[in-house]
Amino acid sequence: SGEVRVPADRTIFPRTTGATATLVQKLGNAVKKAAESKSSSWWYTPHMATASRAIAERIPLVDIVLEVRDARVRINCLRRFQFQSSLVRISITSDQVPWSSRCALLKNLPLSSNRIIVLNKMDLANRLQLKEWMKYSEEQNCISYGVNSHNKENIKEFLNFLQARVKELKKIDDSSHTTTVMLVGIPNVGKSALANSLHLIGRTSPAEKGRLKHAVVSPQPGETKDISNLKIASHPNVYVLDTPGVLPPEILETEMCSKLALTGVIADSLVGESELAQYFLTILNLNDEYKDWEKLSTSESEGLLLDQKRGGSELKGSRKRQNPTDHTQDFVVRDVRRTLFQVISSFNRKLEDEEEMSLLIELQFRALQKAFHLPSESGEDAHTRVATKLLNLYRTGSLGHYTLDSIPG
Repeated sequence: SGEVRVPADRTIFPRTTGATATLVQKLGNAVKKAAESKSSSWWYTPHMATASRAIAERIPLVDIVLEVRDARVRINCLRRFQFQSSLVRISITSDQVPWSSRCALLKNLPLSSNRIIVLNKMDLANRLQLKEWMKYSEEQNCISYGVNSHNKENIKEFLNFLQARVKELKKIDDSSHTTTVMLVGIPNVGKSALANSLHLIGRTSPAEKGRLKHAVVSPQPGETKDISNLKIASHPNVYVLDTPGVLPPEILETEMCSKLALTGVIADSLVGESELAQYFLTILNLNDEYKDWEKLSTSESEGLLLDQKRGGSELKGSRKRQNPTDHTQDFVVRDVRRTLFQVISSFNRKLEDEEEMSLLIELQFRALQKAFHLPSESGEDAHTRVATKLLNLYRTGSLGHYTLDSIPG
């Protein structure tokens, strides 16, 4: 993709302030409270405990383990399970949550040239930070690979990489058995989407195309309930095992919990959409991503002047063909970006101050209500409606690319 260049005055890693710390503590405590509840339906449920045991039992039987992480937060979910597979150990990560989304089941696995970290959702992560994380992995003697499960060319390259690894390893272990790859990771890091994409790309013959299968994919965490297998390559045959997402049984640190909640690993209902949206706005306000939207404000002004000269007919006609209540439409996304840029740019106060940051966020919520074409009501319901739409745009990459974990040390 070429070298990534960022202006010297640009902030690429999230800064921490009093306002950020307060929100992190609030979100983290909410997650911990849910995790400590014996009746919790989200944190290390009996289903997750069963899935963890099933994964642990299969690990020694598979040839390759791919630990899938979110590239924005890289927490490890595989811990306490050591194994010697017949071919290779591979760990795959997602690029939005580089460290916070790692899998604890594999935490004690030693680093080796056969352990690969694959960063999924790399299209949602900051490109420069992703590059820094991959460099850091290399310094730790750990190979990493960035993946976008929805990019056909990227998946082809990754599949070719896997097949080359398998062929090289089969020179050492000259057996003809089918190679099995296991995907492991915490909930909602894209394991099933990756499995489906590898399956779709890998089964290229007309005969195989008619027998395509699909793993269940959902934006909601915890939808995969059982271990399923999909063929991803022939000559030699390679199958991938898609597994349910598992969280560690112990409580994670507060900041890690808040990052997992923001990226959708944990159900929004546990912590509240408004609180999560405030956390995102805090990160946005302290980051320089919004500066890229300055041209939207200028182009909008120029467009309005041009439209006035033409009698306003073109703009009215185009808006009539669009649905303003659908926040994913391009013109709504542009309105949201422009609104955020204008509110942040006109706020000339110290954002390190918790009260000032809270004031800015409140102004943003009010302005976004109009940008999202929501009724001009007030109260908790209005905040929640804005928050739900805002979180969706953040999680789909429409409001910039952020890596929430900084490089250790």
